[in-house]
Amino acid sequence: MLNRTIFSALLGLVALLALALPGAALAAGGHGGAVVFSQVVEGDDGPEGGLYAARNGRLNQLTEDPADSQPNFSADGRKIAFVRGGDIWAMRADGSGQHLLTSGADLDGRPLVSPNGRHVVFERRSAADAPRDLYTVRIGGGESHALVASSVDEREATFAPDGSTVAFVRGVAAADGSVQDDVFSIRPTGARLRRLTRTVAIDEFSPRWFARGRGIVFSRGKSGDGPGAYADVYIMRSSGRKVRPLVRGAGSAYVEDVGANGRGMLLFRRDQGLWVKRIGYGRVRKLTEVADGSRTSAAFSSDGRRVAAFVATDEAESLSALDVRTGRATNLAYGFSLAGGEVASTIGPVIAWQPVRQARRR
Repeated sequence: MLNRTIFSALLGLVALLALALPGAALAAGGHGGAVVFSQVVEGDDGPEGGLYAARNGRLNQLTEDPADSQPNFSADGRKIAFVRGGDIWAMRADGSGQHLLTSGADLDGRPLVSPNGRHVVFERRSAADAPRDLYTVRIGGGESHALVASSVDEREATFAPDGSTVAFVRGVAAADGSVQDDVFSIRPTGARLRRLTRTVAIDEFSPRWFARGRGIVFSRGKSGDGPGAYADVYIMRSSGRKVRPLVRGAGSAYVEDVGANGRGMLLFRRDQGLWVKRIGYGRVRKLTEVADGSRTSAAFSSDGRRVAAFVATDEAESLSALDVRTGRATNLAYGFSLAGGEVASTIGPVIAWQPVRQARRR
């Protein structure tokens, strides 16, 4: 483990490099808003850390519990839902007003705040290796209710921009006994469950809405982290019709996000890099290189002009903000391992970029 002197220096490193953001400044609008992520530093007395917000070269620690992770903003940028030790919590964007939304023996994760900011959809499982179900709870607290609950795995919920529909991934048993992933949709009330994709011996996953909810972009291939995993990118109408390829060919392509308020810029991983492309037309363009064998996740800012990118290798982790037009990177945080593989600092792979209201053009 790290000795106390080194540990204290690590915790104070960001404070030496950047001034802390005042809460009011964090909650206020601005170009791109704040990037929120989790980070844990191991020390002699155990782990320390929590959720952090980076913005304009400054960093603010929002929570002080190292069990906090998986942040997700409300559409107005004023509230954050997050996970703390297997339960769902919520708070204001400056870290104040923390309150518990779910509790119990179940493991809850991946919270998603509805576009109107009133409810949170999240994944629930009875044990770490159990299938997931989708549940909802009011962001102010109260009893949670099953949105989609069955013996199969349901995950990766994503709201249509107007909040009228939730797309998600469900594991479907095939005739040969195997399980394949398909994209489904459902109303937030639990009505109108629809299966949108039907393929044999192939998976559809990572759905994202575009064209203001009229279309869905998704990955098609074999989901997972093993050597057999692969994917291309496809699009379809929200009804599941008119399925056609968007990015395919040499090298797998995995959907990461859709930017500019869902109007049509795709962010995806392929060939040791992050790439962008206009949905429906235009060439693909590499945004940045990513080391071979690294783990990556990325998300657009609400105006679609920047991307927050998390990249992890066996030796180090980084979180950067990338300019979509120029590819210029701004470092936000680092994590690393000690010699021998001992983890010293860990950044959570789930990152959230605070939405901000865009000024209308005259």
